[in-house]
Amino acid sequence: MSGGRSAVPVHPDELAAAAHAAMSPEATAYVTGSAGSERTAAANRAEFANWQIWPRVLRDVSQRDLSIELFGARRATPFVLAPLGVMEMLDPEADVAVARAAAELGVPYTLSNQASRPMEEVVAATPEAPHWFQLYWSSSDELNASLMGRAEASGCEAIVVTLDTHLFGWRTRDLDLAYSPFSRGMGLAQYTSDPVFGQLVRDRVAAAGGSPDSMPAAVVETFQAVFSTPTLTWADLAKAREWTTLPIILKGIVHPDDAGTAIDAGIDGVWVSNHGGRQIDQSVPTLAALPAIAERVRGRVPIILDSGIRGGADAAIALALGATVVAIARPYAYGLALAGQAGVHEVVRNHIAELEISMALAGHTSVGQLGPGSVRAV
Repeated sequence: MSGGRSAVPVHPDELAAAAHAAMSPEATAYVTGSAGSERTAAANRAEFANWQIWPRVLRDVSQRDLSIELFGARRATPFVLAPLGVMEMLDPEADVAVARAAAELGVPYTLSNQASRPMEEVVAATPEAPHWFQLYWSSSDELNASLMGRAEASGCEAIVVTLDTHLFGWRTRDLDLAYSPFSRGMGLAQYTSDPVFGQLVRDRVAAAGGSPDSMPAAVVETFQAVFSTPTLTWADLAKAREWTTLPIILKGIVHPDDAGTAIDAGIDGVWVSNHGGRQIDQSVPTLAALPAIAERVRGRVPIILDSGIRGGADAAIALALGATVVAIARPYAYGLALAGQAGVHEVVRNHIAELEISMALAGHTSVGQLGPGSVRAV
């Protein structure tokens, strides 16, 4: 209203279009691309069109509060930043820029296992801010224990175990470009800074009779060998309790039976996600799965939802249908690509602002008042 222009477009479609124009083809494929013919990513968005927010009038909404209680702490908003890897493709400061923007707004930032900067560096840059750490469960339990121990020692507040990447999805855009950032040594900062991974690399070089010159290739080969394990089962998750005292959140839950099993296993949080459509083509949209999962969880642990969130109105719908927290993903990557830290700040700020406006126009003054009666199925 004062005439100041935003650093990035406010409309989500224009934000994405501007970022695509600014990013390299490889970065666009990696950030925006989804599995197969990308029907899951489209379905994630389309599912929000099946719900409408009820406007309510003549209620005093002059005082509004977006804060929530989460893992024993009061958070300013019900948002968290989802883990996104290889942010060096978008901005030189990568994860540090994202963390600083999140810290300015009091939003927890989930540090990616595939980060461009080590977790210790990111936390040191934003020491007072809340951080979570995402773990891709590797085939090396010693490495898993080391990564989780480092996260706790650095000050992270929760561990997010991502479950839906035990096999890579069929990423058609990356395949068409014959491109993987990991094969080029990108997005491996958590590994190359880890003492256990370093020993695994040295063991590989020694076993092959290699020289120090072969180390860069050995790093990529070792990563490819240990990145994930398709043998992971519910029984394996018990090991995580031995490796950390932090709350453990399971990311990649879509079926309500899996949510129930997570509760039975004593897990501290359920993250409803289909990886933004990047793993299975024609997967169930997360918002469609949310009500049944919320019914199964019955408020016993927090529910985080991602995949398809493009603004605060989307967040209001998700919160009304049972989410405790809503995760922002691709939009903040677009902000980073366009304007670095300032771009991330504006994207997240815009989500917060639209949520507050949507909540108030629906006649609510706090997040906890959002519920099934706040929305209508189309």
